[in-house]
Amino acid sequence: MTIAEDSSRSVNDLRVGELRPSQLLHTYGVGAVADLPNLSVMILGLDEWALEKAAIIPEERLLAAVRSKLGSQVQNLRMPPYVPEDSNDANGAWSRIGVPVAVFPGWLRCTDNRCNRLAPAGSGLFHLLPSSYAPDQTRYVHSCRDSGRKRPTAVPARFVSACPAGHVDDFPWLYFVHRGAPYGPGHTLKLVERGTTGEAANIFVECSCEVNARSMAEAIGTRSEQVLPACRGRHPHLGTFELCSEQTRTMALGATNGWFAMQLRVFSIPRADDPVDSAVAEHWNGLRVLAELPPEVARMVLPTQVMWPQLERFGVDRVLQAVKRRQNAQQTPVSEDSDALDIAGPEWGAFTGAPQNHPDFSASDEPVPAVHRAWLSEVRLVKRLREVSALYGFSRIDAPEWGSATSGGSAEEENRAPLSSTAPTWVPCAETRGEGIFLRFDDQKVAAWEQDPNVIRRTRTLMEAHRKWCAQRRMEADWPGIRYVLLHTFAHVMIREVALECGYGASGIGERIYARAGKDPMAGILLYTAAPDSEGTLGGLVSLGGQHRLGTLIGQALEAARLCGSDPLCADHNPIVHSRLHGAACHACLFAAETSCERGNHFLDRELLVETFSGRAGGFFTQFSTT
Repeated sequence: MTIAEDSSRSVNDLRVGELRPSQLLHTYGVGAVADLPNLSVMILGLDEWALEKAAIIPEERLLAAVRSKLGSQVQNLRMPPYVPEDSNDANGAWSRIGVPVAVFPGWLRCTDNRCNRLAPAGSGLFHLLPSSYAPDQTRYVHSCRDSGRKRPTAVPARFVSACPAGHVDDFPWLYFVHRGAPYGPGHTLKLVERGTTGEAANIFVECSCEVNARSMAEAIGTRSEQVLPACRGRHPHLGTFELCSEQTRTMALGATNGWFAMQLRVFSIPRADDPVDSAVAEHWNGLRVLAELPPEVARMVLPTQVMWPQLERFGVDRVLQAVKRRQNAQQTPVSEDSDALDIAGPEWGAFTGAPQNHPDFSASDEPVPAVHRAWLSEVRLVKRLREVSALYGFSRIDAPEWGSATSGGSAEEENRAPLSSTAPTWVPCAETRGEGIFLRFDDQKVAAWEQDPNVIRRTRTLMEAHRKWCAQRRMEADWPGIRYVLLHTFAHVMIREVALECGYGASGIGERIYARAGKDPMAGILLYTAAPDSEGTLGGLVSLGGQHRLGTLIGQALEAARLCGSDPLCADHNPIVHSRLHGAACHACLFAAETSCERGNHFLDRELLVETFSGRAGGFFTQFSTT
């Protein structure tokens, strides 16, 4: 990361820390605050990113989905700017390439207990001490005592203000301590802790004038609406302001609701049986020009193209032959295909089609455990897969409740904050590689279960709860269907059981739900784990997909689902009364980590799987022997 000192828009070469590409999408993306050891910085908008070292990732299905969100002007997906580190040259070109950041919040507090001065970073009272050899030790200091590097560190102010429309701003310290009354220049502020607990009630803002000190507890909760000004509509990552009618809220620096990513994710699937044909199809938008060139010219031009590192393993001759075959076949680019926005469909076809063995996708058949053949029609061991994620926006305070990773979203995000000051022509992405287990349900058994009177009755209950939940939030969103709730719940009980056996933590196991009724039905789940390492993961998950181990795991998972540590409260939970999007589900039995669940722990109900403490019928697996 490179810092824009004093929150100015001119980025200098000061390196202040490191982040992984996946973190720039999931945790510290554009507009997010990264809490470094001595600094707090905000990732700047895409306008400030240097693209010379940002590699283009060809993934047409994902690009088409991003365009459906942001517009047709989006040209490509790019990795964050990166140059490999040179340990022999601490000040080389690699040290000046990174993601630009700015100091935020803009107010700092001296850590000397005798000082506690609170002032803007650009006031001239604080000085930035860089550290070329240890960027994470870069810090601000205050000259209230001592000199040189012995000066006390100045840390970011603990509170900021934000609104649900995605704006965030410095906390209005002067306005707050003066209780909204006019004030002139020359005020000196202090942020003092008078207790030992660190809670807001013990933190006071003091001013050098005669006004009384004010506790931060008054700025938190329902009282904040009376003591804080209206939102200024500030986007610090863009350096812009806009009209906003929302009321600001006080937020602790580093709060988990300060930034929520809005992402789209796809798995890379082969475009053809031959790996070189599949690779050429993936890069066709950049390779099609070679088909019009004379062969000798094409041979010289190909190694100069940006996608050549991904094609070099095939050799120039094989690539040009594949380009010629695709040109002769007159195939239509995926980006122009009417089905390009269907993220789930092509993936379902790859998982259920013929076994594949490609560098980025390898799936093989595994016999279905005998005890589960009545409802489980297919098991696939996915030994290699590649997932590409794209960031197209973010929100604050309220998480984006809607948008499945496989559906591309079911409702427009009204409070989506922009990634750039103008319509973006590219979005950041990250890729991970891993493994997984694909389980396909017998669609006829699922369709028959959906017609069961007990299931229909439960469906009405969950749909009414869903309607009330949407009404409370004044929003409209599609009901995903009872089939989705069944498969989603099954995926969660399997994640918990598999995590006990495979060696990966439950938070490292993701899910993909394929649920569609009617024409071209889908009923299946993928449990997978992935890592940013180029080699992916180590096979611990795939090893559990063998018929002798998988059958036992499924039986144990379903048996565990019958009883929850919070029963009978969990099993008897009425989603209509509480306007919840889940039935018999809670943290003790089904809820998973945010990194695992594609729907934020919504649409879960153990009652649809097995007979629970409530005793109501309708569980899908009660009709089968699963032990």
